[in-house]
Amino acid sequence: MNLLSLVLTLQPVESIPATPEKPLPQWWGRAVHALLLDAIRQQNDVLAAELHDAEGVRPFTVSTLMGPSTRNGLDAEAQYFIRMTAFRQDVAETLWQATQPGGALAVSRLVELDYIGFQVVAADGGQRMGQRMKNGLADGATDGAADERIETAGGHHPWAAQTTYQALSAPYLLAKVPAPRRITMRFTSPITFKSRGMHVPIPLPVLLFGSLLKRWNAFAPVVFPPETRRYAEECLAISRYKLQSRAVPMKSSGLRMGGIGEVTYTTLNYDRYWMSVIQTLARFAQFSGAGAGTTVGLGQCRVKDS
Repeated sequence: MNLLSLVLTLQPVESIPATPEKPLPQWWGRAVHALLLDAIRQQNDVLAAELHDAEGVRPFTVSTLMGPSTRNGLDAEAQYFIRMTAFRQDVAETLWQATQPGGALAVSRLVELDYIGFQVVAADGGQRMGQRMKNGLADGATDGAADERIETAGGHHPWAAQTTYQALSAPYLLAKVPAPRRITMRFTSPITFKSRGMHVPIPLPVLLFGSLLKRWNAFAPVVFPPETRRYAEECLAISRYKLQSRAVPMKSSGLRMGGIGEVTYTTLNYDRYWMSVIQTLARFAQFSGAGAGTTVGLGQCRVKDS
């Protein structure tokens, strides 16, 4: 396993009202980031230090706190969700180990987000442990995540998975049938890209697949050619979209604008190989995220299957 998408179900230890004197975080991404690094530190402090100090592409992402809105406070009877991903083998295996009995993210363990206590109710990384989730990931007024209501009774959370680079790419690169001409992506937390000194809150084909290509080539055992970006720029078009802008509070009272919703990309010049690469990168997005700020909750996205 070198690709992991882990969904944790959390329940507050106590109900906490949000007041003007003591508001709850408007965005929990940095708190989830800190929890991930602490969980890895308890398994491997050298790896945790490397991830904390790393420059460039970091091989993990996190979400904000999802579930019921926290605008008016936390409800001790409600369940909330966070997601952590890894796309390098040592990080994926260490994070998964943290969910096993005795680990920092194991079922029934107490964890903290922004100094607030939660109990881990379930950990789903494609192999569920603990209770089945009662609710889906849903849009909260303060988290900026798109509505993601789901049915989980028959299996795992749709965002939870673990696989390898080889297994992810094989259905497209080794398949005997042509890759589809179009892909619909779902962006469930604000996505934005740094381009020419600006933040672009629209997932244009060249920005989205250029970001995914960079992440893939940083850690995959077999890299894709840089011409992939050119194909995305010249041959992919947005054929359908439904996007909303969302503002995410950042450090120093700043705001980062991003887009959430769905976008369909269609090739204008079909090529079997290039569309196989594009399809693989689109599936990779579930583990890698895309754009800026993925280690603090932005850029959560995946393919929308029909």
